[in-house]
Amino acid sequence: MTSVVRIGTRGSDLALWQAHHVGALLSQRHGVEAVFTIVKTAGDRDRTTALHELSGSGFFTKELQRVLAAGDVDLVVHSLKDLPTEEPDGLVLAAVLAREDPADVLLVRPGGAGERALGLRAGAVVGTSSLRRAAQALALQPGLAIAPLRGNVPTRLSRLRAGEYDAIILAAAGVNRLACDLSGLAARRLDPEVFLPAPGQGALAVEARTADQKILAAVAALDDRETAATTSCERVLLRLLAGGCHLPLGALATAVDGGIELRAALATIDPELRAATVRRCHVRGTLPAETAAQAFAALGGGER
Repeated sequence: MTSVVRIGTRGSDLALWQAHHVGALLSQRHGVEAVFTIVKTAGDRDRTTALHELSGSGFFTKELQRVLAAGDVDLVVHSLKDLPTEEPDGLVLAAVLAREDPADVLLVRPGGAGERALGLRAGAVVGTSSLRRAAQALALQPGLAIAPLRGNVPTRLSRLRAGEYDAIILAAAGVNRLACDLSGLAARRLDPEVFLPAPGQGALAVEARTADQKILAAVAALDDRETAATTSCERVLLRLLAGGCHLPLGALATAVDGGIELRAALATIDPELRAATVRRCHVRGTLPAETAAQAFAALGGGER
């Protein structure tokens, strides 16, 4: 392996933390120097439109994959939940790092709390641009007002504190990695077996070129086998459902003795984002793909 590894990343606080984390691990293991190239993606250029209203997929990954394929960087780091399930020709998912907390966290400003199922006041304004989060929140507490929320994690927190929302929902992993200041806010971790996360949520993915054997060999040491297997199960289900960020799918796979346990929830949400129904399943299998296929069947083969 060369003495310098070039890492491509988005420019948000969380993406930079993730890229520097991977760089530090490679430096510790192989004594290399990591240098970073910031790439602006489609999702970074449009920070106002809800993701489900954007056409296509790979809003946070395509440009990174493009510079990787062109040889401008040696590897790129993604939040696994943002990475489409189909790899472009010439690229490979080289490692999946040990997973952080996969749960979502509900952050509530003073005055937003109540006695309803989610602990929010009736009609509370909840910020999220995730259909999955919106649907599961509405299924637990109908009548919430779902409002679009984009931007990096600090921006979302500042908008909550400014009173634009009564509450927002974020990935616990991002909040934890950035050691966010939550003073003045009530924080509630949502049980990930009930409020199911996005497939791959909490895990980091390293993507490299298929032909770059030195990089692949170096990165392989970062791969966590259990996380790779469980997130693979979640992502196979996502692929079977032909879904991306538009699909309100929650999925959480865990390793159990002799196999994998998978909980999944597929939502149907009304166009006005005022109510939702959620179809759930809980299956157990031996291999990731087999377990995902069971869940696919249990969810009605994707019928919506």
